[in-house]
Amino acid sequence: MNNEDFWHSISLIIKKGFNADGLLKLESYAEQFITQRLVYKRFSSAEQHGCSKGGATHVIASILAGAETETDRNVTSDVDDFKREVKRGAQQAECIEQWARKVGCWIEHIDDVLPRMLGEQIAEGGEAKVYDHGTTLVKSIGLDYFVQPILALDRITLHNTYFPETALTVLGFGRTISGDFKILVEQSFIEGTHVSDEEITDYMHKMGFELHNPRNWTYATPDIYLSDMHDENILRSPSGTIFVVDCDIRINTPNLRCGGVRKLTTEVEIR
Repeated sequence: MNNEDFWHSISLIIKKGFNADGLLKLESYAEQFITQRLVYKRFSSAEQHGCSKGGATHVIASILAGAETETDRNVTSDVDDFKREVKRGAQQAECIEQWARKVGCWIEHIDDVLPRMLGEQIAEGGEAKVYDHGTTLVKSIGLDYFVQPILALDRITLHNTYFPETALTVLGFGRTISGDFKILVEQSFIEGTHVSDEEITDYMHKMGFELHNPRNWTYATPDIYLSDMHDENILRSPSGTIFVVDCDIRINTPNLRCGGVRKLTTEVEIR
């Protein structure tokens, strides 16, 4: 099976409404993805492992989102392009929703349901609401920073790759009463103290990242763009280990203007 055959197969699964055969085929593709017999060239080998670390739900959603986007496209800030990105994001979200409803990982009115299930939220950021779940945290993540689900799912993949100690597992998806699409994830609870900006910079330099913009705590390598690396998102455990619990991490494409060299592709190779 070549790249064209693979995406034609995914397209048929979607068009047939995720029937039983289609769901079995998606599970098979996810297993091939996780064992890297299906190579997703959007990611490096380590990044594909990071995607797999998010669970089969994450893998399948990433594949479905890839089916609803064009290959080798960079997100631009042009108004017309932005409208197209919004439309593409809506298509991706609708596709994931149809599948998630079929397999039972969809929550309607998610921001009303979660407080009843888990209690009141304990924190809220620019894109996520956070709930205490004992030894873990449950987060309802929106698309405010990303527009397209595929880019939000990339963020989970990259977080799991570079910060595996605080890996995110995708539990499911949902929408708020107002219709906003959400990704539901679980993450280990880390108890710790804040880290200074100087210590964060030193930590990132040791990982190979250079500071590009201290005003929004942005670091980058030619492959990865990383921002929002401030002291509320990074903790030091009692043993002295530094944990990154939240950040804005992306594939570093040239349009991000941080020396990026990557392209956004959905090409696959079956080994």
